[in-house]
This record gives sequence, structure tokens and C-alpha cells, in this order.
Amino acid sequence: MQLAELLKDWPCTVKGSSIRIEVTGIEDHAQHVKPGDLFIVRKGKKFDGYEFIDLAIQNGAVGVVIEDENKLDQLKLPVPLIWVPNCLKFMSFSAAKIHHFPAEALQVIAITGTNGKTTVSHFIGQLLQALHKKVMVIGTVGVFINGEEIDLEYEHLTTLQPKHLHKILQYAVRNRIQYVALEASSMGLATHRLDDCDIDIGVFLNLAEDHIEEHGSFEKYKQSKQILAQLAKKIILNGDDSFCRTVGLQSKKKKTYFGLGNRMNYQLQVLAEGIQHTTCCLQSDKGQKVFTLPFVGEYQLQNAIAAITTVSELGFPIDKICEAAEHLHLPNGRLEPVPNNLNLSIYIDYAHTEAALRAVLKTLKKTVKNELILVFSCGGDRDKHKRIKMGAVASKYADMIYLTTDNPRSEDPTLINSQIAAGFPSTQKYEMILDRAEAIEKAILSAKEGDTILIAGKGHETTQTFKDKEIYFSDYECVQAVLANYHQNQ
Repeated sequence: MQLAELLKDWPCTVKGSSIRIEVTGIEDHAQHVKPGDLFIVRKGKKFDGYEFIDLAIQNGAVGVVIEDENKLDQLKLPVPLIWVPNCLKFMSFSAAKIHHFPAEALQVIAITGTNGKTTVSHFIGQLLQALHKKVMVIGTVGVFINGEEIDLEYEHLTTLQPKHLHKILQYAVRNRIQYVALEASSMGLATHRLDDCDIDIGVFLNLAEDHIEEHGSFEKYKQSKQILAQLAKKIILNGDDSFCRTVGLQSKKKKTYFGLGNRMNYQLQVLAEGIQHTTCCLQSDKGQKVFTLPFVGEYQLQNAIAAITTVSELGFPIDKICEAAEHLHLPNGRLEPVPNNLNLSIYIDYAHTEAALRAVLKTLKKTVKNELILVFSCGGDRDKHKRIKMGAVASKYADMIYLTTDNPRSEDPTLINSQIAAGFPSTQKYEMILDRAEAIEKAILSAKEGDTILIAGKGHETTQTFKDKEIYFSDYECVQAVLANYHQNQ
């Protein structure tokens, strides 16, 4: 696409060379620029893009985009220099335009919420696949087509950067995919990553305190979530959540409510709860159906009814959806069981907020045969206010707690854990073991038959971030190694 064509619908000022040049992509990391790319200058947390303009041009950038109007006269470049009012918004628009606005050819469902985005997006994918539709799921744990992860080049974020998102959506169109379920994070919405993605349905799950320091305040965090209501053509809301109800009241879009309470468009009633299954009755304007979900606990039932409602609103029959729902399974790192021969129930889960940890522990408490053991910590450099609250939640349900590390970044993990432990009562049994592998090993080897162990916070993640390094670490693989060593030494 010619630069002139790309810019014609966007407010800008251009200085320097001809705009009759071909643009093949956009890039905001100079080291990743390829010949034909536009280099978008933006300021990150650690680096300022202006420092890397020369590198971008050396790597083949055919133009440079800035938002500081004062730089127009200061910079003398061998390529066109383009001023736009907002580089993040321009990144969204230009990425979509270069790839011919692929979302318009797809049915796009965007899911937001403090907790449950990954699970609900995968549930939607599983239901659509069972209904013989081709579906892509994009989010925290990767990009999947009909449940199979695909190997594409992109920066792993909950909500992809526009430069990767629209390229992947174009890939979906070329591969005749009909539906895309993607996670809409608060940061993704606030930084305009979805501004030019044609969203058919926006799903609102819940809101709890998280990412406060990244946004500046809880109010700004809420406001960023609400952006999805402006972008989506119609919205689906958790009627049991006060924030979601507020979004519904403020929006003039077509809206549908789901939940476990009364006066919902889609209401899920629990008829009977077993050890690992829940028999439910779904009541809706489109029919009534009794079926059994392969989960227990309110948290997963909320996720399931969110997905069922969404697929029903896409036009599929309730009977078929509920039949498919009986075979739903959680994505990797979400209450993921680790098989073992020690008569222990060992689970890996991504829960890293107060609400998520409460939900998972509450669910496990229903099935625990003996003691409930918890291994967890909190991340460094963010959301410090939640640590004491997570400590209080942990101590309410767990009999024994091992405090360890979970991406401490630049903070002292001992201090992080001390702040968590401030939420424990004096009677709480706990131990601080900063080496996460050692903490997991101690939890498993000290457990008794019938105990349940929850290793929380990292889920599917395969790295640990410290002040000066990032190391490979997988909770799942660590548990497997502990079990293998145990059996080898017996």
C-alpha cells in the first residue's frame, strides 16, 4: 500500500521525501523493523523511540511517525517524517488498513473482565467447534485454531499489539475461519489496540481490583474496561456483577444479561452438585435445558454461562449448545490437574488476584479430602495493596501455606511475602521458601495422602522475572520433576 493511500484518511503533517512509496507494515521496535515498514516512535517504560530512529532507518524503515509536533523541524531524515496527533491510535488504524480491515470479514467476540477472560474465550471456542464452526482464540496462552495452538510470530500479550493482531486476523480470513474470540485486557483497551478491530460482541465478566498502579487509579482501570462497550456492536454482561450492571445501564447498545441470580436473559440454576460435576438448568427466552457441566463452584459456572450466552446470541440453538457444554474443559494453567501416584490432588492455576484466588480455593475446598496446601506469592512492582488481602483469602481456606516467588521483578521477595503474611491470623501455618522449585517440592513431599495442593499465580507461564534476569520456569514441569525424582529415589 502506498504511504499516500495509508495517510489519506488520517490527520497528519508530512515533511521530507515523497509519500509515493510502498508501505508493507508498521513497527514500533527499531530492532524488528524490516524493509518497507513504517517506524512508529513512542515512549515506553524504559526507552524513548526517538533514540532509535537511526537504527530503524538502517533496518529499512521507509518512514517515521511521531506525535511530538516540535520534532518536525528538529529532525532531518532521509525518509518521510509524519506527525500524527496520537501514535497509538495511528498504530491501530494503520495496521488495520494495511491488512485490509480483516475483522470486518469475521465474527469477532471480545471478552473483558479482571478474571476469567482466558477460560471464557476458550469455552466459546470449544462450543463453536462442537457446533462445526471454524474458530480462532487469541489471548494470554496463545493463538489457537479449533483448539490447536498455531505457531505465529507475535509478542505474547493478553491483547495483541495492532501490528500483530490484524496480521493474524488476516491469516484467519485467508484460512476461512468464521469466528474469533479474543481477550480484551484493560491495558489493551486503554492503549487503543482494539480501536480499529470490528467487534461484533463485547462480553463483560466482572471487575475486581487489579492493575491499579498501571492505570493510575481504580477509576481509570474501570474506565478502560468500559471502552469495550463503545467498540462492540452489542454487549453481553454478567448480571451478578455490579460493575457489569453499571456498564449496561450506561450503554445504549443492545445488551443481554447472564448469571446465576434472578431476572437474567440467561439464568443458570444449580440443581445438584457432585464432586466434579454440576447438574444445571438453563432458563432463557430461547428455551430451557437441563444438562451437566464438568465443573463445580460458582466461578466456573459463571464462566460457562458467559460462553453459553455468547454462543446463543450468535444464533445457535440452546439444546445443541448445552449438549456441547457437557464436554467443556479448562485451558492450560487453569485449575490444571497434575496426575500422580501419591494419592494427592495437585493443581496448577493462574489465580493472581484476590477474587481469582478466593474462587479457586473455594472451589477446591468443596472436594478436598484432607488438608488444602497452597503455594503462592505476589508479583513485584505492582498492585501492592492486594498483598495483605490475598493473604487473608489464602488463610481463610488453606491449612498450610508456602510463600515463595512470583515474578518479584525489582522488589525484595522477602518483603513481598511479609506483606502477604500480614493478612494471616496468628494461628496460620506457613513457611517462606523463596526458591519456587524448593517450595513446590516441600509442599508435595510433606503432603499426606488425600491432601490437595494448589500452586497458584503462574499457571501456563514459563518464566520467572527477577530484577536483573528472566529465567525459564514452569510450575507444571517442576511438579513433574519432583514426582519423577520421588519415584526414582523410592
